[in-house]
Amino acid sequence: MKSYLTPEEIITLENAASNLRDRLLIHTLFHLGCRVSEALGITVEDIDLAAGTVSIEHLKMRMKLSCPHCAVGLGRSHTYCPRCGVKVDKVVAEEKEHRRQRVLPIDQDTLAMLKDYIERGGPVVKDDKRLLFGINRHRAWQIVKECAERAGLPKITNPETGKSHNVSPHRFRDAFAVNAIKVDDSGDGLRLLQEHLGHQSFNTTAKYRKVAGEEHREWYDKLWKGNKS
Repeated sequence: MKSYLTPEEIITLENAASNLRDRLLIHTLFHLGCRVSEALGITVEDIDLAAGTVSIEHLKMRMKLSCPHCAVGLGRSHTYCPRCGVKVDKVVAEEKEHRRQRVLPIDQDTLAMLKDYIERGGPVVKDDKRLLFGINRHRAWQIVKECAERAGLPKITNPETGKSHNVSPHRFRDAFAVNAIKVDDSGDGLRLLQEHLGHQSFNTTAKYRKVAGEEHREWYDKLWKGNKS
């Protein structure tokens, strides 16, 4: 029963990719540990090749907007309150600003792949933006599933529910977190991991510590296998 992918298995997945874009997608999802929606939103302008960083918009953050005068709910497209007619564009602008970005470091191997991909003309122009991948979530899931099948990788079991699922883009984020904790599970290491992943709650980050500790349990159980004393 597998609960996460290993770095070696992800290399196997990369090698199973049929083109540079798909290989870079898998590589980026693991090496940045970002959500698939965040990876698909990366533009060429978000990448600073000289500094070795990428700006990621924190897309999971949600806020409920309301009119400061009558408290009716607002949408991000509202300029005026639909109930009382007060101008609310400032409230909406502040919310958009609150959807913070986090700047993530990029390792040298990933940086070299990104540079090569950009120079080869891989990015796709959509709505005046040079998107790194230019595909939707459904296609990203298909790519990962197809590569996992070609690589012959088994399904991943959720340690909390016990249910098995096909390898999906989010499993790279899990693998990044588990690998990070194996390397450094100190208080500072967990704090930096929380910041890197963009978790608002430390408990969300701490769950990976439990997954990483499963190998300890497996090792301990093997000590007593067949020993009934």
